Amino acid sequence: MNRLLLAAYPEPYRSRHGEELLACLAEAYPGRSWPPPREVAALACAGVQARARAVVDDTVRPWWLDGIHLAALALAALALVPYLQDVWHWALHIDPGQHAIAFHFSGWYPWAGGPTRIRLLPYGLLPLGCLIALLRGRPWIALPAAAAMIWAGATSHGRTLFGDEGKAGLGYYGLGTPITAHDLVLSGTLCTACAVLTACRPSRLRRRSYRWLVPVVLAMYVAGGLHIISVSPTFQRGLFALEVAALIAAWVATASTGDYRWLIPVAAVAFIRTQAIVIQPQGFMQSLPNLVVLVLLIAPLPVLAITAQRRQGQALAQ
Repeated sequence: MNRLLLAAYPEPYRSRHGEELLACLAEAYPGRSWPPPREVAALACAGVQARARAVVDDTVRPWWLDGIHLAALALAALALVPYLQDVWHWALHIDPGQHAIAFHFSGWYPWAGGPTRIRLLPYGLLPLGCLIALLRGRPWIALPAAAAMIWAGATSHGRTLFGDEGKAGLGYYGLGTPITAHDLVLSGTLCTACAVLTACRPSRLRRRSYRWLVPVVLAMYVAGGLHIISVSPTFQRGLFALEVAALIAAWVATASTGDYRWLIPVAAVAFIRTQAIVIQPQGFMQSLPNLVVLVLLIAPLPVLAITAQRRQGQALAQ
C-alpha cells in the first residue's frame, strides 16, 4: 500500500528515490502497510511540491499557456460532472428507470422505455471528449467538441440528438448554481480557451497519461452504478472534498514555487460559478448567505496571488 503514496511524486523522482522512500517507511513503521494519517498528508504534500517544481523547471512552454491548459481541463471537468451518470448509462446500455438524473424532460435512449421522446446521445459525451483531448494535449480536437457544446446548449429545444439536455435541481452543496448545458458562459469560455491553445503552437502543450482518466471512470461508476445523482448529498460531499483538495494542492504548488500558473484555473472556475450565482440568485441551496458563498468562491484568488508574490520575494532575497 505504501507504493500508492509514490503516485503523488513525478516519475523521475520515483525512479531515483522511490525504493529509498519505501525502505524508510518500512523501517519507521514496521508491520504496517499504511503510515499514520499525518505522515500520509506530509508525503502527499511533498509529492505535490515535487510535481510543481518539476513543472516550473520545464521551460518548454510559458507559464500562462500551461495555466490556460489547466483552466480548460478544469472547465471540461466542471461541465462533465452533472452528466456522469448519464454517460455511464449510455455506455453500458443501462435503463436508468426512476434514477434518470432526477429529471424527465431530457428524453430516453432507444433501448430504454421512458415516458418522453427518444434522444440518441448524452450531452456528457461532449465535455468528456473535450477533457480527453485536452489531457493528451490536442486542443484542435477539443475545440470542435467545445463548439458543439455551445450549439447543443443554444439550440437544444425540439431536437432528438441530445434531447432537451440540462440539469434540474439544486446546486451542489450551496456554493454554486447548477451548471447546465444552457449555460453558454461555461461552454463559451471553454471554447475560447481551446481556441487560444490551438493558436499557440499546440505541440508545446503538456501531454498527460491516460491514467488521469481513472478517477473519471471511477466517478462514472459511483454515479451510474450506484445511482448517485449529482444533486444527492453523497455526491455533493464528495465533490466538495475533491474541490477542497484541489484548492489545497494549488496553494501548496504556488507556495513551493511562487508560480502564477495555478491561479488561472482557480480564477476560471470561480468566474464561471460566480456568474451563475449572479444570473440565477435563487437557483442554488440557501444553506449559506449569498455573500458568504461569493466570498468562498473568490477568496482563494487573492490568497494564491499573495502566496506567489511572497514566495518570489523570498527567492529574490536569497
